[in-house]
Amino acid sequence: MTKAFSIFGSGSRPHLGPFEQQVLQKLWSQGSATVRELLADGKIHQAYTTVMTTADRLYKKGLLDRVAEGRAFRYTPRHTPEELQRVTALESIRQLLGSGDASSLPLSYLVEALSSHDAQLLDELQLLVETKRRELQSRENNNKVRDAKGREQR
Repeated sequence: MTKAFSIFGSGSRPHLGPFEQQVLQKLWSQGSATVRELLADGKIHQAYTTVMTTADRLYKKGLLDRVAEGRAFRYTPRHTPEELQRVTALESIRQLLGSGDASSLPLSYLVEALSSHDAQLLDELQLLVETKRRELQSRENNNKVRDAKGREQR
């Protein structure tokens, strides 16, 4: 599988099995397909009903959209691989931060993981934090100005 799939199976929702990942990958490459179209090139070696059940599970997990097409459904991915990776990563980080530990402990895990992977990522994290801090301060200042103007008009 591609690097985008490294987030699956990490305990965060949605958890995808290998065959679900294969079906989703095929739909990403084709854009949309019916079960019969997914099986047409012979690269999926599962029964029609297995592919149909798997596509239905992906639909129920909110990963696919579907529209009726005759007696079948045409399935389309609801998210790009990048969007799904972002959502899953955010969910994993929220779970880590909400684990009940002291707030700095999960953050230290993140810093440790980044530094063992690539020290340059720590610099990038610092820039992101500084940018977000400035953005939040600017938003807070704008809200204060709006509140003050609202009180003056009363």
